[in-house]
Amino acid sequence: MEIKSLAVFCGSSKGLNSVYIEHAEKFGKELANNNKTLIYGGAQVGCMGALADASLHSGGNVIGVIPEKLKAVEIAHDRLTDLHVVNTMHERKSKMAELADAFVALPGGSGTLEEWFEVFTWSQLGYHAKPCGLLNVNNFFWPFNQHVRSYNRTRVYE
Repeated sequence: MEIKSLAVFCGSSKGLNSVYIEHAEKFGKELANNNKTLIYGGAQVGCMGALADASLHSGGNVIGVIPEKLKAVEIAHDRLTDLHVVNTMHERKSKMAELADAFVALPGGSGTLEEWFEVFTWSQLGYHAKPCGLLNVNNFFWPFNQHVRSYNRTRVYE
C-alpha cells in the first residue's frame, strides 16, 4: 500500500522545549518534499501550526480537520489546501482516519495521545490496516516504549 497522506497528531501548544517545534517544522518539510499530503488538526498555533506552515512553505498539500468549538481556541488555519469543520472531536478523528493512509504522533499533550491511541487501538482490533507510528523527539515516548514492552512484545520503533 502506497502512503500518499499522513495524519499527524501533535499539540496546539509549543511544548516546554523548542526542540518540539523544530521537529514539527522539519517533519512538515519532509512530508512536502516527499509529496505526502498532511492531514492534521487544523490549528495555526503551536506544533500543529509549525507543522502545517512548514509543509505549506515547502509546497505541500495540507488538510486540516477542526471542530467548530475549537476554531477560535486553536485558531483555525486560514491558508490550508482544505479545511474541514466538523461538529465533534469524534467526527474530527473519524474524518482524519478516513483521509489518511497512515498515522504518526509527535510529542503532545493528552489530546494528542488520545487521538493516536484511538487509531492505534483500531489497528490492533483490525478496524484498519494503516501503519501507526510515533516520532520519538527528545525521548518523549521512551516511557511509553518501556511500559508497552513490560506488558507484551509490542515495540515502539525509533
